Amino acid sequence: MTLSYNRAVTDYFELVRHGEHRSCNRQLALCDFVERIFRTEKLKTDDERFEKYMALERYFPFKLFEWERFIFYLHNCVYREDGLLRFPDLLTLCGRGAGKNGYISFQSFALSSAVHGVKGYDIDIFATAEDQAKTSPNEIRSVLEDNNLSKWFYWNKETITNLSTGSVIRFRTSSAKTKDGGRPGMVVFDEYHAYENYDLVSVAETGLGKKLYPRKDIFTTDGNVRGGPLDDLKERADDILFKGADDMGLLPFICCLDDPDEVKDKLNWFKANPSLQYFPTLYSEVEKEYARYVSNPAASSDFMTKRMNLPPTIMVNDVASWEDICATSRPIPNLEGRECVLGIDYAKTSDMVAAGLLFYVDEEYYWLSHAWVCAASPAIQNVKAPLDEWRARGFLTFVDANEVSPDIVIEWAQEMAQKYKITKIGMDNFRITLFRKALIAAGFDVDDKNRVMLTKRVTQMRYAPVIQSAFINHKIVWGDNPLMRWFTNNALADIDKQGNITFGKKNAKYRMTDGFMALVAAFGASAELVENPSIEINIDDILTYVG
Repeated sequence: MTLSYNRAVTDYFELVRHGEHRSCNRQLALCDFVERIFRTEKLKTDDERFEKYMALERYFPFKLFEWERFIFYLHNCVYREDGLLRFPDLLTLCGRGAGKNGYISFQSFALSSAVHGVKGYDIDIFATAEDQAKTSPNEIRSVLEDNNLSKWFYWNKETITNLSTGSVIRFRTSSAKTKDGGRPGMVVFDEYHAYENYDLVSVAETGLGKKLYPRKDIFTTDGNVRGGPLDDLKERADDILFKGADDMGLLPFICCLDDPDEVKDKLNWFKANPSLQYFPTLYSEVEKEYARYVSNPAASSDFMTKRMNLPPTIMVNDVASWEDICATSRPIPNLEGRECVLGIDYAKTSDMVAAGLLFYVDEEYYWLSHAWVCAASPAIQNVKAPLDEWRARGFLTFVDANEVSPDIVIEWAQEMAQKYKITKIGMDNFRITLFRKALIAAGFDVDDKNRVMLTKRVTQMRYAPVIQSAFINHKIVWGDNPLMRWFTNNALADIDKQGNITFGKKNAKYRMTDGFMALVAAFGASAELVENPSIEINIDDILTYVG
């Protein structure tokens, strides 16, 4: 092995920096990053093996594009001084239609072969949907059948086995319970944007390290899940590319627009999809989708998210942008002895109940909250969120009963009252009845409007501008609380014909908003907390109320 820049690398450098089509800032930064690695580290390369891999293209009905040869070479043929792979982990985030499944198919075929030379190098291809997980294995079967490769491979509907190496290619789906015990050489995650938590990811990765040259590959467009594994990985990639963070073996290949306004110039579309120049039919389809997007952005939001890999910072009817929601993750000061209001909300006590304390200090709103989950609830089983992780971190409690008793929530409030001065309770007008007895037992006069604020639709309309302004101006702080971020991202702002806003839920079956709605209830009772009353000036004048 001798160290050199293979043409797969230099050709792509030239394409990005001086090519006919535009490349995004992350691609430019990636070229700088790779150059720096080659310049400062003692690496070994295997160009001979790379050429043998490329010779396998003869079996496929396509050739790898320059960007695919670039990542293939770096991912599979560049080694550290100690002989381990320099980039064992690969993130490939490209616009829809770039050909990621073709790349997965070719690389899986190559690494299962004798060219790779590792016996039993099993390859597991994961996706949240079975049809997606089967896409590349089905493509490989077609290659085997078209080339009559039964002498070298055995295949059925479930697996593909290379007879010389014993390596098995198989698809996997979203049930994490059935994935333990494997010894794969490589795990591939297809459409990583669909993963809402790390359950399947963690299980899939546990088998790595038992075979030579373990690899983890992630292929995806962007998506609509915020706060999930993909967002974490994108942040890590940007830290590597722009802040000099340790890459820890990750090769971050990201193609996207650099700014939303760039979408207006069609020449910028190549930034998000490096294969677009080779697919005139695809380009024509993207043009049609863009026309629909311009006509109705709300109905065609997937165009920016999955074609351009730049999710809108705020969707129509979002309570707040994801960036503004994340801005809440700042430290909470010592609030002991401070005045606050208690907010409580639930849809069904047989599912979940949330409560929290809202403080207003130095023109900042601080929110301390907790949630209770009915462990036996069928609805909770459909929730795709890391509830167990959030329970371990203390953000919620599982209740082993048919419902979350109001007594449990009020007991928590009484404990909080030992440290903080609860001056008022905010609660939805239709939810107070079930809690009446527990509140009275705790010493709250539910009929005293100075102590209990029953929020109605009109109350939401009154405080919605205050809440949204607080998010926009980063005046809400709840610490590093992923449960509250999830609650808030699940909520929507419903605007009526008069421009009045009330809050609802994006998906009634799989998403919960109880924590956010408890915050809304607390805001409805917060008038006396506000040290600077100007925040409510002329609200009655600028809103049209609907009874």
